[in-house]
Amino acid sequence: MVLILAACLFACTSPGSSKEMNGFELDGSLVPENEIMGGGPPRDGIPAIHAPKFATAAKTGLDDGARILGIYRNGIAKAYPIAILNWHEIVNDRFVDEAVVISYCPLCGTGMAFSPEVAGRSLRFGVSGLLYNSDVLLYDLETESLWSQIKMQAVSGPLKRERLRLLALAHTTLRDWKSRHPDTLVLNRDTGYGRNYDVNPYAGYEQIDATMFPVSQQSDRYHAKELVLGLYTNGHAKAWPFSELKKAGSVIRDQFNGQPVSVRFDDANSSARVLDETGMEIPGVIAYWFAWYAFYPDTEVYVTPR
Repeated sequence: MVLILAACLFACTSPGSSKEMNGFELDGSLVPENEIMGGGPPRDGIPAIHAPKFATAAKTGLDDGARILGIYRNGIAKAYPIAILNWHEIVNDRFVDEAVVISYCPLCGTGMAFSPEVAGRSLRFGVSGLLYNSDVLLYDLETESLWSQIKMQAVSGPLKRERLRLLALAHTTLRDWKSRHPDTLVLNRDTGYGRNYDVNPYAGYEQIDATMFPVSQQSDRYHAKELVLGLYTNGHAKAWPFSELKKAGSVIRDQFNGQPVSVRFDDANSSARVLDETGMEIPGVIAYWFAWYAFYPDTEVYVTPR
């Protein structure tokens, strides 16, 4: 089975107009208007989850090998199954008094968590139905500004040029996350929407060495869907391809933006994270190679020393 939903989205794709698409004004966008694509669904056709419900890991019955996004804030650990995020892409959540937005783009393989506190207000996010560089464009319900997930920035609308603060997030298996946080809560399937979460609408997509939507920059240095761990700060980007990390071992001493870091690679759970010299995690993102390169073509790339 290959790309049940994604193939349909590709067939429905058309270039963004110079004025507006899905009801969003594109004039003056920070990215080229003609590179903003309609993904097929209308605004909110992929419904964000605004009132998430959780259960203990045991009560969800989720397999330990299931892929999840995990986040720990304010003494609370939560896991968001990719099987649910494939159909919703955004969860607006809270950790006690702290608002957090969880985002996932199935086309780029990118799970990212942000603080929605921007310009003195707490934003809520939805799925615009639009893409840039094959990556989801979020929109905030308060101003209808469009936000690029991987750029972490509003590219159009009243909040244009504002940035989102990236939070540390694990992209791993439930097994690994439970080993770190045995009392984790897990997003359950009682979402209020009639979706078959046992079906992967993008089945087979990660195996093909091609993108479904045009991207501004391409590189065949690695398979398009090679997983990389990427960091970006102050105009500097670096990627650690998993194929390189597999050769290097579980702990890699390296440099990022002139500072010493250590990369912790977990081959068994296909996960990785970066720590600074004090042992604090630096928020990064696991992404497909093509997606990271499309946004950061000048990225530094880690290569295992011979």
